[in-house]
Amino acid sequence: MFTVNPSQTVNQPDATPLDLNRIRGDFPILARTVNSKPLVYLDNAATTQKPTAVIDAVKHVYESMNANIHRGVHRLSVETTEAYEKARLRVARLINTAKESEIVFVRGATEGINLVAQSFGRTHLNEGDEVIVSTLEHHANIVPWQIVCEQTGAHLKVVPVDEDANILVDEYKKLLSEKTRIVAMLHSSNALGTVIPVTEVTRLAHEFGATVLIDGSQSVQHHPVDVRAIDCDFYVFSGHKMYAPSGIGVLYGKEALLESMPPYQGGGEMIKSVTFEQTIYNDLPHKFEAGTPNIEGAIGLGAAIEYLQSLGLPNIAAYEAKLLEYATAQLTKIPEVRLIGTAKEKVSVISFVVEGIHPHDIGTVLDQEGVAIRTGHHCAQPTMQRFGVPATARASMCFYNTESDIDRLVEAIQKTIKVFA
Repeated sequence: MFTVNPSQTVNQPDATPLDLNRIRGDFPILARTVNSKPLVYLDNAATTQKPTAVIDAVKHVYESMNANIHRGVHRLSVETTEAYEKARLRVARLINTAKESEIVFVRGATEGINLVAQSFGRTHLNEGDEVIVSTLEHHANIVPWQIVCEQTGAHLKVVPVDEDANILVDEYKKLLSEKTRIVAMLHSSNALGTVIPVTEVTRLAHEFGATVLIDGSQSVQHHPVDVRAIDCDFYVFSGHKMYAPSGIGVLYGKEALLESMPPYQGGGEMIKSVTFEQTIYNDLPHKFEAGTPNIEGAIGLGAAIEYLQSLGLPNIAAYEAKLLEYATAQLTKIPEVRLIGTAKEKVSVISFVVEGIHPHDIGTVLDQEGVAIRTGHHCAQPTMQRFGVPATARASMCFYNTESDIDRLVEAIQKTIKVFA
């Protein structure tokens, strides 16, 4: 059975069963058909569908309170500012930060990582220093570090994984040294689902005085996350992968680090005063929020968090673990299917290949059957290279999926095999 390791999350109470009929009714898009067949949506690691609560929250912004935030004295501006900052508070409580000001709204996890790489990394890395990432990283947690290493003369080091896609912690320990300045690692793999022991990763890095960034894009929607328990220095995630609108994301940073960092962008909102002689920057978190932000996106993110918490993240984690177990059991019954990434600790993601059939062909036939999956390298080409495949087919599940969805997936795969036999 693949499960989420409780040591990576907040202490979880006993799970309560989810009301799947009610939940599925909360997501209007699940009622549509594709190619005259009921939609089975199994591409949640790429982006999640949006519940009515989020859709209504964004609609309410445009219909009833649309205005720019901060400094406005008229009623619409005040109401919109309150809703925007209330969303920040919800994020802070979701991941248990010490202060709301440690939450910076960005466009997504990608911008959050680039912000840290350029604002923190570029000012702290020197020639000969080292940055450590893992083999499983999304390109968004590789390329920004390559760029900053080129700019500073630092070197990128990579932690290997075993045949099941588990991080080799002993090899990670060997890479750590007095030269290690930054460790940037995912919490869970978007391509294979592996859950990384981030608390241990952080503790070991801190023993060498390194700063730790965790990419939580594939974690916060699946199980509770406590950044103070992990003790990471930075944590990033994207709204659209957790049932919120696109174009909104979160960077968490410890207050002292954020205070020490120069602004990432200049413009309005991130200033206290401007003259041609000098600019005085704003307080946290506004120092890093230049320009008009994605106001409706942040408010939608707040609504998504409220929705997730109404279901209970421990309940979601327990249900998705069972769904993953069922899907794994069903797919392994198909002789032609080979799973890529079978770590013991996983979120609800299954990557697979079918002997003799390109993943894109699999995805095309499945689409004809109304089943939506993702095919390709999943922005994780080094991961694909590690396992000797150009691409995989990936089914990523969440709490609105059912065993019937998995049965449809299996039937569609079997049909694909017959088509290409």
